Amino acid sequence: MPRLRVMSVTVSLDGFMAGPDQSLEHPMGVNGHSTFGWAFGTTWFGAEQPGDPVDERWAAQGWQGFGATIMGRNMFGPVRGPWGDSDWRGWWGDEPPYHHPVFVLTHHAHDPIEMQGGTTFHFVTDGIESALAQAMDAAGGLDVRLGGGASAIRQYLRAGLVDDAHLAIAPVLLGRGERLLDFADGLPGYSCTELESSARAAHVRLSRSADTAGG
Repeated sequence: MPRLRVMSVTVSLDGFMAGPDQSLEHPMGVNGHSTFGWAFGTTWFGAEQPGDPVDERWAAQGWQGFGATIMGRNMFGPVRGPWGDSDWRGWWGDEPPYHHPVFVLTHHAHDPIEMQGGTTFHFVTDGIESALAQAMDAAGGLDVRLGGGASAIRQYLRAGLVDDAHLAIAPVLLGRGERLLDFADGLPGYSCTELESSARAAHVRLSRSADTAGG
């Protein structure tokens, strides 16, 4: 059965997925990129030579078995409020790395944006469950990747819709930014089912229990 999975999401030691003040110059917020040392050292994220085998293995999982992606508007770009005459088409150039349909959560309607290499950005204004249903339909029996940002992941976790989540905890302190696991009442229905460490990150898998409400 197709699943909704979070993969290769990096969190600082103090719990931040992104630094503060996201902008065109700082896509992941100020110093947010510093948490991704483990990923940038792998061939899956552009390194010429293989990195730590643990990091390589976890990075590989983030690119395999997916037929669609869901992301929040903050992950798509820095534009806020109504789109107006913005010609923003994402951070990834003319050929994004997804190569499948991507569903962007937003409060403001936008026509689909078709990119080279098979990626089309679709903009969903009627909530997370609608985005999930559309993504599952588009994925053609493969899993759906939930890419972020932090707010989008929190919404799906809170609703019990995430089946599996890989978090890479980096030995970096950001001090402020956007927290990922910011739940006042904890996160019932999920448990840590795998833990493996490299020199650059502790890789944690959170899995949803079979009786958790949701997808």
